[in-house]
Order: sequence, then C-alpha cells, then structure tokens
Amino acid sequence: MKQVDRLLAEKLLKISAIKLQPDHPFTWASGWNSPIYTDNRKTLSYPAVRSFIKVEMCRMILETYGMPDAIAGVATGAIAIGALVADTLGLPYVYVRSTPKDHGLENLIEGNLTPGQKVVVIEDLISTGGSSLKAVEAIRAAGCTVLGMTSIFNYGFPVAADRFKEAEVHVVSLSNYSAMLEAALEANFIAAEELATLRKWRQDPANWSIHTDL
Repeated sequence: MKQVDRLLAEKLLKISAIKLQPDHPFTWASGWNSPIYTDNRKTLSYPAVRSFIKVEMCRMILETYGMPDAIAGVATGAIAIGALVADTLGLPYVYVRSTPKDHGLENLIEGNLTPGQKVVVIEDLISTGGSSLKAVEAIRAAGCTVLGMTSIFNYGFPVAADRFKEAEVHVVSLSNYSAMLEAALEANFIAAEELATLRKWRQDPANWSIHTDL
C-alpha cells in the first residue's frame, strides 16, 4: 500500500501543481534556476485533492501535536488550506501576512490570538524556510506557543532544516521531494536519465544550472 507522501505526490503531478522541466528550467523569484515549479494553490480547484489534503493534514496534526488551541495559515498560499483544516478541527483560525498592512490597524496577524494559546502553523510549500519562520516569529511575539508546522510539500533543502532546527520549530510534511521523484518516475512524468539532474539540483539549488549537467 502506498504511503501518503507518494499518493499526494502523484495527485500533485497529475493536476500540474508540480511541474518538472529538467531540460527547460524555470526561474524562481529568488533568481534560482530550477527544474521544478510547485503551485499548491491549484489543489483548491480539485475537490477530491483538496479534501485529501485537508483530511490527511488534520490527521497528521492530531497524531503529531495533539489538539492545538488554534490554527495559523501562512499568507498567501496556505490561507485557504489553513482555513479548511481549522474548520474541520473546529478551531479558531488566523493567518499571518508576510508584511504588516500599510493602512488601518497595520495587522501582521489577521484574526484573534490569545496569549498562551498553542498554535500549529500551516504552510503550503517549504523551500528555504524564510517566510515560514517569519510567521512563527509573529505568532511567538503575540505571546503564543508554536507546537510545530505542517506543510503540503517540502523540498527538503538542508538550509531549511538547519533554520528550523535553530529556531526550534518541529516540521512535518504530507509529501516531499524524494517521494515526488519516485512517483514521477513510476508515472512516466520523467525519464530515468533525468533523475540525476533532478537530484543534483536539490543538492545545491542556488548554484545549479542546466549547464552543470552537460
């Protein structure tokens, strides 16, 4: 029986939430060249996939952290799935902006948190971990305890793992890069000879170029 990480990876590939182009790399906002592009917001348009993620994320939260006092989504990609998870668990919900609003109350956290609450943070995608940890800092600054973070997909970059460890943030993810590669190969989204390129990119994404594989 396939594990959740493989099952979800297959679903993300089939709806093109994950796209693989080893021979025609994407350019990320960071400037990195990448053979993969992930947009988990696409899952919202597919009820079966959306429901799978919601149910499995709730299960993972309860099994890993127990019942928290509140759920916090990280803007913008995790706002919707965070709300779905909070609604399913019957919990208060907030979301954390990347920067405070430039008008009105200038909120960084939208919604109400009470100091002392235990919170689980929801992310759609973990890459370097920078934006995720900014959300954690905001919640801690509000006087709450972050039990941990749950994401839909995790690239598994060493730099992110180091950052989360330093910040003392526990992370669990429904799917990950290694499971995705296995699913992509089995379902013929990539050829066997493209695996080396995809694996090499993950080792040093900041300096990777298609020319390094020539």
